[in-house]
Amino acid sequence: MSRLVVVSNRTADPRKPAAGGLAVAVRESLQQTGGLWFGWSGRVEHEAVTDPAGQGQLHFQSAGEVTLATLDLSQEDHDAYYLGYANGVLWPVFHYRLDLANFDTRFAAGYRRVNRLFAQKLLPLLKPEDLIWVHDYHLIPLAAELRALGCGNRMGFFLHIPMPPRLIMAAIPEHEWLMRSLFAYDLVGFQSETDVTHFSHYIEAEAQAEQLSPERFRAFNRTLRVGAYPIGIDVDDFLRLTQAKEGRETFLRMREEYARRRLLLGVDRLDYSKGLPQRVQAFRALLERYPENRNSATLIQIASPSREDVGAYGDLRRQMDSLCGAINGDYGELDWMPVRYIHRNVARRRLPGLYRASRVALVTPLRDGMNLVAKEFIAAQDPADPGMLVLSRFAGAAEQLKEALLVNPYDTQGTAEAIQRALTMPVEERIKRHEALLSRIRKLDVHWWCSSFLQALKHVEQDVTG
Repeated sequence: MSRLVVVSNRTADPRKPAAGGLAVAVRESLQQTGGLWFGWSGRVEHEAVTDPAGQGQLHFQSAGEVTLATLDLSQEDHDAYYLGYANGVLWPVFHYRLDLANFDTRFAAGYRRVNRLFAQKLLPLLKPEDLIWVHDYHLIPLAAELRALGCGNRMGFFLHIPMPPRLIMAAIPEHEWLMRSLFAYDLVGFQSETDVTHFSHYIEAEAQAEQLSPERFRAFNRTLRVGAYPIGIDVDDFLRLTQAKEGRETFLRMREEYARRRLLLGVDRLDYSKGLPQRVQAFRALLERYPENRNSATLIQIASPSREDVGAYGDLRRQMDSLCGAINGDYGELDWMPVRYIHRNVARRRLPGLYRASRVALVTPLRDGMNLVAKEFIAAQDPADPGMLVLSRFAGAAEQLKEALLVNPYDTQGTAEAIQRALTMPVEERIKRHEALLSRIRKLDVHWWCSSFLQALKHVEQDVTG
C-alpha cells in the first residue's frame, strides 16, 4: 500500500477531537499507510531560524502512526506568502472580490519562494511510491516546484475554495503561471461542477487546452485529469456530538430560554465572503414585511473572529455592529432582542445542540467553496421535527442540497420571503425535505470524498512527457 503524504498550509494532530475538517477527512488514510503530513508550523520567527543551507528547519512529531513535519516561516515569508498573496490576492479574487485584492509583486515573489522552500524540504522525506495530496490555494505551485527537483510521484491537488470564472481569474497578473502550475499535478479536484466548468473554460480560452475526454485536458505539454469531489462531513460522528453531554445541555438550555421564540441561526467566520450584512438586512426585511415575527423570531448570528488585522475585516465588523444595533434599537422590546450577535468563537461541541434547537439555519454566503455548516445543521436535526435550511445558491453545497430553500443572498427581499416560508412550512414538508437531504449527505460523506479522490489519483494515467 502506497504511503499517503498530505501537504497543506497548516497541519493538525488527526487524533484530537478538536481537529478540523481536513484532519477528520484524511485521518483514516494517513493512519492506515503510516502517512506523513507536511506543512507550516504556524510559528513566525522574527529572526529567521535557518539550517546551514540557509533554509528553514523542520520539526517532527509523531501522532500515532502519522508523522507530522512542520516548518517555521520568517516574518518576511509569512507576510508575503500567507498574508500578502494567499489571503491578499488569491482569497479575494477566488471569491470574486477584485476590489479587495492587492497585486503587489513582492507578494507573488514571496508566494513562489515559500512554495519552493516547501518543495526543497519535502523532497528528501519522500519515498518513490508515495501518493502526494496537496491542499488548497496556498500551495498551487508546489507540484511544479517538486517536478523541477525531479519528483516523479503521483500528485493530486484539491481546491477547497471556489474557482472563479475565466475573466476574474485573468485579473491576477500571474494567472497564466498559476494555471500552468496546476498542470504539474496528475489530478485536480474541485468542490463543484461549476468550479470544474470555470476551470475548463479558462484553460480552453487562455491556454488553448485540448479536451481529450470529459475529465482529461492537455495543455502546457502535459495531460491533467480534473473532477468535482464535493467534501462532506462524518454524519455519524456529528450525531454523536449532538447526543453528547455538551450538545444535549446546549439544546435543552436553548429550548428552555427560547420557549416562546423561534430561533434562526447563522454560524460563520467574520469574512466578507459570508454575506453577513446582507443576511442581517434580510432579517430586517422579514420583520418589516411579516410583522407576526416581531417579538417571536430571534436571529442568533455567530461570527467568529477572522484576520482582524486586515482592513476589510475591521470595516466588516463595524458594519455588523451597526446593523445589528440598529435592528435591536428599532424593533427590540424589554423582553425580546431581535438579533443576538456573538463575535467570538463558540465551542464546537456545543454547536450541534444549537443547530438542533433552531427552526431555521441561514447559510447565505456571497460565494463559498462548499460550506459544511449546511451539512452539520442537517445532521443535527430531529427527524420527527426538523428545522429548515435556507441556503445560498452561490455556496458549493447548493449543487447537492437542492431540497433546501435556495436563495440569492444579494436579493434581501427574496431571502426574507424564503425565511418566512421556512418558518411557516408544514412539518410534513420539512420531514420530506430533511429525509432527502440527510440521505445525500450520508451517501456523499467525508469518507466518500477522501476515498473517491485517492482512488482516482491512484488510477490516473500519469503523464511522463512533461
